[in-house]
Amino acid sequence: MNDRMTTPWGELALTRFPEDPRDRLRAWDASDEYLLRHLAEQEIPLSGTVVVLGDRWGALVTALAEHRPTQITDSCIAQEATRANLARLGVEPGAARLLTTQDTPPDRIDVLLVRVPKSLALLEDQLLRLAPSVHEGTVVVGTGMVKEIHTSTLQLFERILGPTRTSLAEKKARLIFCTPEPSRTRPANPWPYTYRLPDGIGAVSGRTVVNHAGVFCADRLDIGTRFLLGHLPDVKGPQRVVDLGCGNGVVGTAVALANPEAEVLFVDESFQAVASAEATYRANGVPGHAEFRVGDGMAGVPAGSVDLVLNNPPFHSHQATTDATAWRMFTGARRALRPGGELWVIGNRHLGYHVKLRRLFGNSQLVASDRKFVVLRAVKK
Repeated sequence: MNDRMTTPWGELALTRFPEDPRDRLRAWDASDEYLLRHLAEQEIPLSGTVVVLGDRWGALVTALAEHRPTQITDSCIAQEATRANLARLGVEPGAARLLTTQDTPPDRIDVLLVRVPKSLALLEDQLLRLAPSVHEGTVVVGTGMVKEIHTSTLQLFERILGPTRTSLAEKKARLIFCTPEPSRTRPANPWPYTYRLPDGIGAVSGRTVVNHAGVFCADRLDIGTRFLLGHLPDVKGPQRVVDLGCGNGVVGTAVALANPEAEVLFVDESFQAVASAEATYRANGVPGHAEFRVGDGMAGVPAGSVDLVLNNPPFHSHQATTDATAWRMFTGARRALRPGGELWVIGNRHLGYHVKLRRLFGNSQLVASDRKFVVLRAVKK
């Protein structure tokens, strides 16, 4: 959806990524506008190092491009949206420094702007990583919709950086103001978190799982993945397999352990997830060959090059419920599969993925189900 965000410096035309004229979701919300308005009204100096953490579609970085901000994000799609929005406005390449949550942060931060993430664990990890770069004069302002900011959110800022308070709500958005105390003792960073799987889960029974902060269900195996692990296809021989939306990589690792001849590609749009998948794979000494890629679904995977795709698609984009990501994953999988190749999907029963698969592949078979989940199989003809 094309839309214009109002800022103190004018209106900006922004889009999500990939751009889709049918998408009715905006690339910004009231919390982005509130933060930018606050910066202008308080005349906060932006001549030093400005770091924007968690900018979802590049709205904040694009608005502040003349100050050459540094963006830190867990999402490669957010990075691509930022590049596209900067280019749309004719901003020179390199005006913003784009870093991932896995990269080393700047040595010094003068202004830290935080778009509060959905994951409290990711916020904890990133604040702990950024804290050594913050000094007494650093301006720290967080932003989010009222429903995204909780007492636990404020407690994290206070515990890691310093005294914290909130603004009044405007248009259901709120700001967080934090006064850094660099001398305070900070807790050790608990991430990444490692645990061992219980017995009775096939090839990964008793194996190690590594989760970086922000990865879904970081302290235990989620029930959907566990259900899929109990119904994986019997992969034999030198098959090329994709763990699409790999998360911590336990599904692809299970395939590799069961079939050392398999070549497994782990793909996710989250830098934290792909780092987790690689750590999980390495921690278990898996034989065979694996590739780890951060990307938008199957983009970049050659057409007709894959034998099997395993997928647990997300049905949320931040706070919005949408099937757009799942549809892109399914269409990308069909393009990448060889004739006779298969897509296996785990999903909640109510999502109706069988309808989409039949429309796209012309077929959909129910492999397994319980009261909550279904495992579906579609074959490329």
